[in-house]
Amino acid sequence: MKLVAFGDSLTAGYNLPGSAAFPVKLEQALRRKGVAVEIVNAGVSGDTAQAGLERLDWSVPEGTDGVIVELGANDALRGIDPAQTRQSLEAIITRLKERGIAVMLAGIYAPRNLGADYAKRFDAIHRELAEKHGLVLYPFFLEGIATDRALNQADGLHPTAEGVDVIVRSILPTVERFIATLPARS
Repeated sequence: MKLVAFGDSLTAGYNLPGSAAFPVKLEQALRRKGVAVEIVNAGVSGDTAQAGLERLDWSVPEGTDGVIVELGANDALRGIDPAQTRQSLEAIITRLKERGIAVMLAGIYAPRNLGADYAKRFDAIHRELAEKHGLVLYPFFLEGIATDRALNQADGLHPTAEGVDVIVRSILPTVERFIATLPARS
């Protein structure tokens, strides 16, 4: 089975050795559980949802069974209108589904310094898109590490290698649920 982890620096493994990046660690965790899987790292640091949409077709090769979409953090950090982020993510979902590729969403929450209205509108994007399109959702990619300084790099935004381990442990049951929805390869 071939999955693509399609996201930003949180997926790419910003400032970490390649062996500590989320897709590598997730693949190892799944293999330890007996899942024969290859996970391609299609994370690009700095990508917004729109930038992800622009590179989608060449980032997700033919033969991909499923894509874990982790985009939106840079949109929130830049204060991009949540309607624009939603539109880009929906276009990504639609294009992947048209190609017969299953999608799992990994959500992100807006920083609270942008105000309650922005946070409310932004925080609903991934949940509402998952409901609309019948997708498996992991609500908050940084669950368990977002405010823990020991699990984040000095910038307070990117996980350490230990932080990635926590993310993988937390997201693993949701990824397993996603994999269970994928059609068996003939």
